Amino acid sequence: MAAALGGLATLSTASGDSFETPTPAIFYLPIIGEGDWAITEQMFWGGVSVLLLSLVMVRLSAKAAVVPTKGQWMMEGFYNFARNGIARDMIGSKDFLRFVPLLFTLFALILLNNLFGILPPVMNPTTGRIGFPIAFTVVVYVVYHWVGISRKGLGGYLAGLVPPGLPGWIKGPIWVLEFITFFITRPLTLALRLFGNMFAGHMLIVLFVSAGAYFLTQGIVFQLLSVPTFIMAAAMVLFEGLVQFLQAYVFTLLAASYIAGAVADDH
Repeated sequence: MAAALGGLATLSTASGDSFETPTPAIFYLPIIGEGDWAITEQMFWGGVSVLLLSLVMVRLSAKAAVVPTKGQWMMEGFYNFARNGIARDMIGSKDFLRFVPLLFTLFALILLNNLFGILPPVMNPTTGRIGFPIAFTVVVYVVYHWVGISRKGLGGYLAGLVPPGLPGWIKGPIWVLEFITFFITRPLTLALRLFGNMFAGHMLIVLFVSAGAYFLTQGIVFQLLSVPTFIMAAAMVLFEGLVQFLQAYVFTLLAASYIAGAVADDH
């Protein structure tokens, strides 16, 4: 926690008067150990997010009533957004219910871990470390392929990669392209989109904050420049909050669309 907060306000100086731009090292915050086996702050806050969401959901649902409390009303609205606005709209009313727990969990978990980038005392998105987006993507990858193969059989699932009605001579190249899309491109873009947005947004916030703090240590001209720099940092925090919500929504929406394609009779 201290390292994450310090990363936003600490100036990297080599000789006491030079400014060094932030590096990806700000995302590696080990608590215990070093290297590949270190326990990092992102791992800690990732665990906290699971516990926090579990406690909130259990507490609010344990005393559910016909006339909801404010907390129950907010939780139901959040749940219905994922249930109806994502799962049912993308998968369809026939098959969506069994995927609601997965999609709701993905949306809530990704959103909270994204928002950690602007919420004190964390101020560092756990999804800015590529391992977290990869883990979320692996779950989606396994589910939509498993659903498709279970429904159609392996042969039928692979044959269904080619849309019906195409001329015979083009089916081979289309199948290869679709195979690459389904098994390689989709998981890569799903993980990298989430990671890239969280990584880039946090780097920009750290850059503006650290530059503003550096300007305060220089002459009067630079001290005046620190004001618009800090204003830009504040604007970036607000903008990043919107991006964090959108990226959680887009990730879950795409996951639902992949599942929808797997359960559909034809692609």
